[in-house]
Amino acid sequence: MEIAQFQQLIRDRYFATDSARGAAATFLWLTEEFGELAEALGKYERGEDVQDQLKEEFADVLAWLATLANITDVDLDEAVRLKYVEGGGPAGTK
Repeated sequence: MEIAQFQQLIRDRYFATDSARGAAATFLWLTEEFGELAEALGKYERGEDVQDQLKEEFADVLAWLATLANITDVDLDEAVRLKYVEGGGPAGTK
């Protein structure tokens, strides 16, 4: 699945509810999902078998990010292409 296809899937399923919630409240949901991902990563670092949980939490973070992009009218495919493909990405290392 392409980024644009995933963003459209999220838009088709959730846009009415998401747009009514607004960007600020949606961002809070996204941060909650980051917290759940952080918990799963902590378990992973401790050697626990959490691959299924990691997959779920990564998917949730991506879905909420797409939701936030949808309600702020940002095309994620375009944003990634402009910054990382055409723009070469950020200078230096992360």
